[in-house]
Amino acid sequence: MHNDPTTRKPEQRFLRVLGGEALASPPIWLMRQAGRYLPEYRELRARAGSFLDLCFSPELAAEVTMQPIRRFGFDAAILFSDILVIPHALGRSVRFVEGEGPRLDPITPGEIDGLVVEGVADRLRLVMETVERVRAELAPDKALIGFCGAPWTVATYMIAGRGTTDQAPARLFAARDPEMFDRLIDRLVAASTDYLLAQLRAGADAVQIFDSWAGVLSPEAFARWSSGPIARIVAGIRAEIPDARIIGFPKGADRQISAFVAETGVDGIGVDWTVPLGAIRQETGGRVALQGNLDPMILVAGGARLDAAVDAILAAMEGGRLIFNLGHGIVPETPIAHVEQLVARVRR
Repeated sequence: MHNDPTTRKPEQRFLRVLGGEALASPPIWLMRQAGRYLPEYRELRARAGSFLDLCFSPELAAEVTMQPIRRFGFDAAILFSDILVIPHALGRSVRFVEGEGPRLDPITPGEIDGLVVEGVADRLRLVMETVERVRAELAPDKALIGFCGAPWTVATYMIAGRGTTDQAPARLFAARDPEMFDRLIDRLVAASTDYLLAQLRAGADAVQIFDSWAGVLSPEAFARWSSGPIARIVAGIRAEIPDARIIGFPKGADRQISAFVAETGVDGIGVDWTVPLGAIRQETGGRVALQGNLDPMILVAGGARLDAAVDAILAAMEGGRLIFNLGHGIVPETPIAHVEQLVARVRR
C-alpha cells in the first residue's frame, strides 16, 4: 500500500513545525541517529554482510531505522540508507571499505553522458520497500524522513572516488570543464528528484537533501553547483507533490544560507554548529524552520556543558520554528547516556 502525500495531514509535531508552527517544546531527531554508537546496530551490522547489503535489505534497514525511535522516542525516524545509492543505481561501482569509508571508480568526462537516469527509482525499489515497512511500523505521531545527497556532494565522490579533505578533485574538474560538470549535475538532479518522489510516495513524510560539502564552494560556485541544483530538485518534487515538505542542509553555507532559502523554497534549513542560530533566524525572518545546531562533540562531552549548550539553542529560538538536532551527524563514540540527557533537557 503506497502513501498519498497529498492527503497526509501535519498531525506530527515535526511536520507542524515544517508547516509553519512554532512549538514551545520543539520536535527532536538527530542526524545519523541510527548507527555505530548503538550496540543493537553494531550487532545487526556484524551479521548483515557488506554495508550496501544492509542498505538494500528492507527487513534489516527498517530494523536499523527503528532502533533509535524505540530507544529514545525521537519525533522523527530517518531512513537508513546512504547518499551513494544514487551513483550505484546509475551503474557506478560503489563499495565501502571497513575503517576507510566509500570507494568508487572515479568517473571520467567521457562516461558522464552514458549515465542512464531513467528507471533509477525502480532500481532502488528495495529502498522503497524499507520506507513502506518503517511507515507501517512507526507510530502515526512519528514522522519518517527520506533523503538523498545533493548533486554537488554526490558528484564530489563520483569524481574523486572517495571523500577528501576539501574535495579538490571535483572543484578542479568543475573549474576546468564546467559544461561537462553541468551535465553530471543535470543527471544527478533528475535521478535525485525521481528518487525523492518515490520515497514520498512510499511513505516518507518529508525529505532532506544533504549537501555535506557545500562549505568548500566559493559564492559563485555555491549558486551554480549547490543552491541552483537543489532548487531544481525542490521544483521537480513540488510539480508532482505540491505540499511536499523538504529540508535543505547545505553544511558550511554560513553567510549564504539566507540566499539558499530564498532560491530553493525549502520548508526547513539545517544549520551547522559554526553558525549562530539567532543570526540565521533574524536573516530568514521565520520563512523556514531552522534545524540544528548542537556541536556533536558537545554531545560526546556531556555533563553541564551539554545542558548549557542545549539551553542556549532553545533560548535563541524561543517562539521560533525549531527542530532540535545536531549541526552534523552523531559520532560513533557518543555515549548513549548523553543522548538520553539531551532528549530529557530539550523536553523538560
